[in-house]
Amino acid sequence: MKSLVRVMMLACLSLMVLTASAGMDKKSIDARTMPVGKVCLEGEDCGSASAAAASGPMEPADIYQASCFGCHGTGALGAPKMGDAAAWTQRLEKGMDALVANAINGVNAMPPNGTCASCSDDDIAATVQYMLDNSK
Repeated sequence: MKSLVRVMMLACLSLMVLTASAGMDKKSIDARTMPVGKVCLEGEDCGSASAAAASGPMEPADIYQASCFGCHGTGALGAPKMGDAAAWTQRLEKGMDALVANAINGVNAMPPNGTCASCSDDDIAATVQYMLDNSK
């Protein structure tokens, strides 16, 4: 009985070693660890892929829709809603420079530049002016 157990254990051990070493050759490893994608830069042969086009500068209305509307369109987190002349007049009492500085640096629950990480300070100032112009 002991020899049968030894033979079975030896057979199981051999099977485990053979199974563990299967697929450990370079070709199998390379197939399992190959990249899932490839970066294609403009000017390179990309096959059928096309390079993303630069979007260029955005208009204040587009910035408002993409980055400001979530709060300033709904009043979320205490943001003054576009169109609410009283709320904007109160904030404008500190001056346009202070209002733009708050938008650029962030104030209360609003993060710096709102949610427009790619916007320049001029973009933010133009978007603040757009919201004021539409809140009279």
